Amino acid sequence: MNLSIPEPVRELLQRFSQSGFEAVVVGGCVRDSLLGQAPHDWDIATSARPEQIGEALSGFRLLETGLKHGTVTALSGGMAVEITTYRVDGTYSDSRHPDSVTFTGSLKADLARRDFTVNAIAYSEKTGLADCFGGRRDLERRILRCVGEPARRFEEDALRILRGLRFAAALGFSVEPETARSMRELKFLLGRIAKERISAELTKLLCGKDAPAVLREFPDVIGRVLPEILPMVGFDQHNPHHIYDVWEHTLHALGAVEPLPIPRLTMLLHDSGKPHTY
Repeated sequence: MNLSIPEPVRELLQRFSQSGFEAVVVGGCVRDSLLGQAPHDWDIATSARPEQIGEALSGFRLLETGLKHGTVTALSGGMAVEITTYRVDGTYSDSRHPDSVTFTGSLKADLARRDFTVNAIAYSEKTGLADCFGGRRDLERRILRCVGEPARRFEEDALRILRGLRFAAALGFSVEPETARSMRELKFLLGRIAKERISAELTKLLCGKDAPAVLREFPDVIGRVLPEILPMVGFDQHNPHHIYDVWEHTLHALGAVEPLPIPRLTMLLHDSGKPHTY
């Protein structure tokens, strides 16, 4: 298995190798490549500590975009490439960001902290794929599954609940039952997440090709951040010209318009007033 890595990213990987460090592409870029899609961006994980990244990449412009968590952004050939030291996360007291991180030399330990198995795959041209948690198998089966214990992943970062549904909508994946159960049980944690982050994930979810299917399966979770939809679920139209209840009609209407934010949001809420008129 060979992935097509852009030359500016390959140059960064080579510089790490020449300096004696491991470096791999990881996460969404590997997932999308394996799905035959063009990645939107490329991320690198490395055994080099933050202070060593600068030494290995001397001559490149580096932005300290998340140095506390071991992350810098390198500008290479017109691309902005996020580079993060292999790490293990500490506790998440705010249900969003780790209070502390511990740098490690283990790629497997770094992959173990990630959200979903399909995002926990790494690749290097020297060693090939590093898939410690069955991500490639889940890609082939089109299943979204948490790495390790789902409840722990969502308690660490509650935004992962919406991110997971967004991935399911965008990729056309089903959510593994234990992962789905934890999403429902811990949806209340979404109340701790900044509204702008909720808005961004919800908008991307609505524009996904399988948004109607995800909304149909998880109205209780979406309703935690958009309670206006809940009265529509199962509500009879009281109209002989409609064959669906208000929610099912809404999902059909949403799927019939362009996958753009304004049309999708319009269709999602266009009948939200009906349950309040009977």
